[in-house]
Amino acid sequence: MNEAFERAMAAFEPAHLPLAVGFSGGADSTALLAACASVWPGQVVAFHVHHGLQAAADDFERHCAAVCERLGVPLVVHRVDARHAQGDSPEDAARRARYEAFAAMAREGEPAGAIKSIALGHHADDQVETLLLALSRGAGLPGLAAMPAHAQRHGLDIYRPLLAVPGADIRAWLEGLDLPWIEDPTNQNERYTRNRIRAVLLPALARTFPQFRATFARSIGHAAQGQELLSELAAQDLAVVGDPPRVAELQALSRARQANVLRHWLMQAHGCAPSAAQLEQLLDQVRACTTRGHRIHLKVASGFIERRGDFLHWYNSGPSPKASR
Repeated sequence: MNEAFERAMAAFEPAHLPLAVGFSGGADSTALLAACASVWPGQVVAFHVHHGLQAAADDFERHCAAVCERLGVPLVVHRVDARHAQGDSPEDAARRARYEAFAAMAREGEPAGAIKSIALGHHADDQVETLLLALSRGAGLPGLAAMPAHAQRHGLDIYRPLLAVPGADIRAWLEGLDLPWIEDPTNQNERYTRNRIRAVLLPALARTFPQFRATFARSIGHAAQGQELLSELAAQDLAVVGDPPRVAELQALSRARQANVLRHWLMQAHGCAPSAAQLEQLLDQVRACTTRGHRIHLKVASGFIERRGDFLHWYNSGPSPKASR
């Protein structure tokens, strides 16, 4: 028995059953699936995303089917096109494809009855890797908050019950069950930044700061709490500046609050996020709006922000003929 794993599973209480478990066939998702199937027999569905990115993908699916048969758990397979565009991260493209598949599962109500909850096998090492990736990219609080233990997306409750459990502890628990798992060969490919972090940085951190998983988790929790407060403030400010935002109302806020509410507006209304450079340029332009004739037309995320009269608008089609000149 592994106490860390057992404690994490004992504390896990999904709001809705039946429960889907994201099942890749790897050690972490295999342990999570077996544990959930034991706690909620007949109420668990394994959900496997077939990315089609490597020759072994069909073998992964067959392996998952065999494990599910042993556990008496139904398997749902969703095939996606996870190829990445030029200049895009292959890891990010695969992640987006997975979450789109989760959303499709929730919409379609597979296999019988609506699935409103899904559990994912991310663990403490994955959380540290996510934090280090965010730091390497100069991320703000949303990035430093890493992965939440519970989130809602596309009408689906997404749970990560193992975020406090090291990967080694999960494998130790799984070895006691005599259940097979697969090792994804891409996990050894150091072309991927996350794999280099896993192979080089985590062992170095363990030697230098043996308790790094726990201390990093505390920092992640502080960042998440800070981001929650910023989100609450942004919602209050957006109610004042309006949607779309009114330039004069934005100018009445401090620069930091302007940045906060504009990020919030873009994400909530348009599902996009500006880069740090784009946001700074936008704030400069808002400050420079001292006359009605001051024109704003800036590239932001996959579209543009322009000034139309007293308001800021974001669009991702052709320029509006009504833009203020």
